Amino acid sequence: MSDKVRIRRDIASMSAYTPTASLEVFAERLGLPVEELIKLDANENPFGPSPRVMEALARLPNMHIYPDPESGRLRDLLSDYTGVSAAQILCGAGADELIELILQLFIEPGDAIINTPPTFAMYGFNTPLYHGEVIDVYRRADFSLDLAAIEEAVRQREAKLVFLCSPNNPSGDLIPPAEIERLLELPATIIVDEAYIEFAEAESLAARVAAHPNLIVLRTMSKWAGLAGLRIGYGIFPSALMPQLWKIKQPYNVNVAADIAARASLKDVDFLLGHVRQLVKQRERLEVAFAELPYLSPYPSRANFVLNRVGGMSAADFRDRLARLGIIVRYYNKPRLDDHIRISAGRPEQIDRLLEALREFALD
Repeated sequence: MSDKVRIRRDIASMSAYTPTASLEVFAERLGLPVEELIKLDANENPFGPSPRVMEALARLPNMHIYPDPESGRLRDLLSDYTGVSAAQILCGAGADELIELILQLFIEPGDAIINTPPTFAMYGFNTPLYHGEVIDVYRRADFSLDLAAIEEAVRQREAKLVFLCSPNNPSGDLIPPAEIERLLELPATIIVDEAYIEFAEAESLAARVAAHPNLIVLRTMSKWAGLAGLRIGYGIFPSALMPQLWKIKQPYNVNVAADIAARASLKDVDFLLGHVRQLVKQRERLEVAFAELPYLSPYPSRANFVLNRVGGMSAADFRDRLARLGIIVRYYNKPRLDDHIRISAGRPEQIDRLLEALREFALD
């Protein structure tokens, strides 16, 4: 790079995040038609959005006009859906943008956050971009939180933020509410990412935010509502933080298509939760089937995916063998997960094909 171009040295030396690819990219890589692929690597909802979304997008008006910078009508519907005040809700281009906003609001150079890997990668990925330090407090072997270690790390490092994912991605376990309550006693803000809460058949922590000035709950429309491609998420924040967040949020961060799709979804909740129930049924089916295979050891999950330890072959080889058959699953080449595979729940016919392929592996 030219010496006239002086980018940040820490970014020049960091590793890039590797996201999952689109169906079209996978098809090109594998030399297979898109329609033959089964994509089970990113926890997307294979049933897609509500028909009301497609109808609303087909007649989308005023694309030449900027969207409502406050997403007012969407926040009102989210208030009805979550049972919390619209005044405590902020919408974003996916929960990822809200993670960045939280870091912008709290982190000054040298401040620390607590990360609990293995978990969603974006907490640790984004923090250095905002000049923060990531303190990793690894989960136990069963992926439960090491509460004492988190408490010690917060106090020793004076960490401002603790990021938690519940149900956790990639392990699928739900953090007991009593553990969250214990951590809320810390001198830190606790962020609970509930991207998969609709699949957990458990109560969200959203209603508890009003009683805790240091609790933030993040939610998304990507998974349960089938809107991953439109990037729409929201956060539920303590009232005292909202004026500060409005100062730093990009004014037109939620585009008009995402806004209208989310609103249409929230008017068809029962239909979409029917899809959620079908995916939970397929997840349970996967857990039973995986446990019967000699080379997979599944972990209990409360999300729309199942994490497995792979034995008898490398996890990378397992992924590649499935990919050659047009079935795409997620492999993590990182500590504690280098021998694991995460597989998303899919439509019944997709799971039929997956399990048929896996049973053939067992006969090799």
